[in-house]
Amino acid sequence: MAPAAVPLNMKWLPLNSNLKIKSQLQTSSTNLDIERVQLPDKTRNSRVLVLGGTGRVGGSTAIALSNLCPDLRILVAGRNREKGEALVAKLGGNSGFSQVDINDQDSLQIVLQDVDLVVHAAGPFQQAEKCSVLEAAINTKTAYVDVCDDTSYAVRAKSFMNRALAANVPAITTGGIYPGVSNVMAAELVRAAETETEDDKPERLRFSYYTAGTGGAGPTILATSFLLLGEEVIAYSKGEKIKLKPYSGMLNVDFGKGIGKRDVYLLNLPEVRSAYEILGVPTVSARFGTAPVFWNWGMEAMTNLLPSEFLRDRSKVQRLVELFDPVVRAVDGISGERVSMRVDLELSSGRSKVGLFSHKKLSVSVGIATAAFALAILEGSTQPGVWFPEESQGLAIEAREVLLKRASQGTFNFVMNRSPWTIETNPKELGLGIYV
Repeated sequence: MAPAAVPLNMKWLPLNSNLKIKSQLQTSSTNLDIERVQLPDKTRNSRVLVLGGTGRVGGSTAIALSNLCPDLRILVAGRNREKGEALVAKLGGNSGFSQVDINDQDSLQIVLQDVDLVVHAAGPFQQAEKCSVLEAAINTKTAYVDVCDDTSYAVRAKSFMNRALAANVPAITTGGIYPGVSNVMAAELVRAAETETEDDKPERLRFSYYTAGTGGAGPTILATSFLLLGEEVIAYSKGEKIKLKPYSGMLNVDFGKGIGKRDVYLLNLPEVRSAYEILGVPTVSARFGTAPVFWNWGMEAMTNLLPSEFLRDRSKVQRLVELFDPVVRAVDGISGERVSMRVDLELSSGRSKVGLFSHKKLSVSVGIATAAFALAILEGSTQPGVWFPEESQGLAIEAREVLLKRASQGTFNFVMNRSPWTIETNPKELGLGIYV
């Protein structure tokens, strides 16, 4: 795939790569065959800083990058030196650890001076007042990607567009699994529909997510979930912005083989706004559900019983996380950590198309997905500026297929642009072999 843009004054050179060599992705509990990315000699030693590298998402990203591109030099950054050095020991000689406080702009800029790309995985992003890592990346002319899953943070990141353009820095916000890969899936469904016919217009886009327990992703994910319960849900209906109660509007969604039908509930997620504004679909919403089912009941109860002001207070939510974390970890050991994303696109003719992504381990899949965005930036597929994944300047249209191929490695069910009945566990037959 040819890069769409080549930054001129970056500290790294754009790459061209091919997916040819197989290797094994090593994790604490599973080995997955993955396609290694071949990099040219002059660029294979690019330096990548993973902030939040001692957490589940950041650690998974560092492992994925190391396995996809063993010659990359990876700097794991976080607050816990013991965890960081343990991870570095697994990654091998091309890695190191740095103790970094993301709230200290001076220390951030010092560590960013010596790297080519920063992956910001130090959540939660909810209720964060500044985009300090993005600002430091722009100041040091360092390429950037984050795994933000908060609407306000993502909008604030986009406000740095002119500064990133002036500094010639390519940056992607919401570049994880969901949002992130799910945005690209939506963009490809819309593009395919618009390519097939000009008359059949996209009318409704629905993001549905399921994760068993916390997906093995740790207390940060738990904090994110609680903080989102304090946010009013923004969705779009026929071009109008509507405000809804969090964890309401339950739908029973079929996630196909290995997952089945699951209840999902409205949450305020950034891909709703970005898909509405960028893809031009007039009706957009996002829902999430978990298992066992009593976790959904608990989330509903928290929304109904606790004031939104309480759920928006990071310190109070952190105390809740500390209270629930031991119980959640115990249940996670039983429920597993399967993850599934279903993206539905309905067209004006009544036709529907669906994309589906299911993996046995969220803690592994999120790292592979985030690493796929990092590699896309290093390959020159991102233009200077701050972009959402579905924007062609953020990820060139011709690079989407490569990203989805990389991100979906290890999935047990990944399909794109199919009719819904082809992926559902119990499709309804109207007769004569016609299903809905």
